[in-house]
Amino acid sequence: MPRSTPPDHLPRASLRAAVVWEALEEALSRHGAARGDAGDGGATGAGGRGEAGGRGKADAGAAGRALDVLDTGGGTGGFAVPAALLGHRVTVVDPSPNALFGLQRRAAEAGVADRVHGVQGDIHALFDVAEPGAYDAVLCHGVLEYVDDPAAGLANAVAALRPGGLLSVLAAGLGGAVLARALAGHFSSAHRALTGGDGRWGEADPVPRRFTPEELTRLVAAAGVDVRAVQGVRTFSDLVPDGLAESEPGALDALLELERAAAESPAFQHVAAQLHVLGGRK
Repeated sequence: MPRSTPPDHLPRASLRAAVVWEALEEALSRHGAARGDAGDGGATGAGGRGEAGGRGKADAGAAGRALDVLDTGGGTGGFAVPAALLGHRVTVVDPSPNALFGLQRRAAEAGVADRVHGVQGDIHALFDVAEPGAYDAVLCHGVLEYVDDPAAGLANAVAALRPGGLLSVLAAGLGGAVLARALAGHFSSAHRALTGGDGRWGEADPVPRRFTPEELTRLVAAAGVDVRAVQGVRTFSDLVPDGLAESEPGALDALLELERAAAESPAFQHVAAQLHVLGGRK
């Protein structure tokens, strides 16, 4: 499948999300095609948003059926809006009213306000605001490292899926944090992150926990998901000094190609800043 350009291309913020988006876009396309082949293309979608469903079905025709997507912790729509631009119907659940306001504005600017629905909530009380078993795909990005009980939160994400539904999990990687602290000369805090059990480098660390590839894969599999792909994300882009990649023509594109190549390598997954797991509900 040809790689699409990240939606807000290029500075570095988009580059950091590009590898995840490319994998997610391809997975949504394949899942939509599979759903279309199964003959259920007439669904109106979770929440009954028929107008969005009709428009989404037309726009997503090349990729198959328009999907009902749930984005837990989706914030201002960094993945939700691009998914809606593909024709999918997206519900974003986020605890922050400010983030949801930003989501509404972003969706309107992109012309997909009728396909994006934001609701205040969190993954532990997910079914106060979302229907179980109602979604073709669930995104759980930047959530598991912050919640009190990652296994319970992930169980809710999986329970929101229809049978065979697509799950995308993105979480903080342990090795990337250790490497970043060590390269910055903070050797004691790097050691603390490596040996502390939770991946935190100290009391001031804003991230409550981090995962190794094995830990995250086990967690996802234990939730009843068939793990299909694991990627290491932001292996190099977080370590390159600001301005360096922008200083030479073509450097950002070269860095993106390097990130793409490293993402699939198990060796580099262990030193990535984030880990991306894709799978399907059993």
